[in-house]
Amino acid sequence: MAVERAVPAASRPAAGSGVAWRFGAALWEAAPALLTYAAVRATGLVVMGIWMAAVDESPHRFLAERWDSRWYARIAEQGYGYSSYSSGRDHPDVAFFPLLPALERAVTAVVPVSANNAGLLVAWTAGLGAAWGIHAIAALSHARAVGVVLVALWAALPTAYVQSMAYTETLFTALAAWTLYAVLTDRWRLAGVLALAAGLTRPAGVAVVAAVWAGGAVALRRRRGGMPRGRVLVAMALAPLGWLGYVGWVSARQGSPTGYFDVQKEWGNGFDGGRAFVSFMVEMVRVNPAHGLLLLTVAGALLALLVACVRHRQPLPLLAYTVVISVTALVGGGYFTSRPRLLMPAFPLLLPLAALLARLPRAATAGLLAAAAVGSGMYGTWFVLGQLGPP
Repeated sequence: MAVERAVPAASRPAAGSGVAWRFGAALWEAAPALLTYAAVRATGLVVMGIWMAAVDESPHRFLAERWDSRWYARIAEQGYGYSSYSSGRDHPDVAFFPLLPALERAVTAVVPVSANNAGLLVAWTAGLGAAWGIHAIAALSHARAVGVVLVALWAALPTAYVQSMAYTETLFTALAAWTLYAVLTDRWRLAGVLALAAGLTRPAGVAVVAAVWAGGAVALRRRRGGMPRGRVLVAMALAPLGWLGYVGWVSARQGSPTGYFDVQKEWGNGFDGGRAFVSFMVEMVRVNPAHGLLLLTVAGALLALLVACVRHRQPLPLLAYTVVISVTALVGGGYFTSRPRLLMPAFPLLLPLAALLARLPRAATAGLLAAAAVGSGMYGTWFVLGQLGPP
């Protein structure tokens, strides 16, 4: 694992001005976190590669050609309009938000790769962008060392194998993290544009909107640094346009004001206030007590982390984002194996744990993170090979 060390003054980029210099200096500061992220994800992929080679399977097939990856690639190649029929339900492709397939199409226009492989390029690049944004947020309220540990924890989540798939998780997390950073540092126009883009990436874009609105309300009340009110109001107005625009387009296409939500119900993802999830938990405890106990333990840990975030007095935009992400991940029905993946963008939940680990001896922290990286790779490989459901 990459471990942060003091950098001698002679080794740092020379002081200067301009966008290029500021970008270089920021990249230099984030380098330990980016190297750590790359090392953790590479560890998971090596574990996956060794295991799959032993059973004569292809990691590429699982990372780029299965489940949602196929839908995004098809949209990139053919546009919207495809639908499949299974389990007595119609599954239209408009359930998938447009930013990732649009980027896949753009990549294939300039790089000779398939849409599936373009999705991998986008996801892996966005993973580094997400790691950078996560580190920047942690460095604001804690320290660079905490940011490095936070990035490592996020990269070593049990479901972190999805970060290496042609899915939207890394792209969405990158946009969300940098939106939060922009809000926390009063870069309001940037926050509005990034939130708009996040709203074109996943249904959970509403969590980014909540963060911008929460931060904007605080800024307008406090008038920090004599900041013009107009910038804040513009950001708050821009933030929901991506999400509302796509949901409105789908609804118009379906010929119903609730068209997008009707599509989600066809996919089994309708919002039911969490009743289906609670029923699933109860059923698991009854049928498989060991598995049910594990699920209850995870749910308890999630609640404990959320309480810790409140007790550590995280900024209101972070709390608003985390709460909305958590709620939207748990209140839908169906595809319960996807719930941990839907929680993955809620990286502020890991901040209290990162701060704790950063206070341990460096060797102990590195050892724990290395073990987590290996464990994450093993879990991910076991899950996709077992095909326990769509991730």
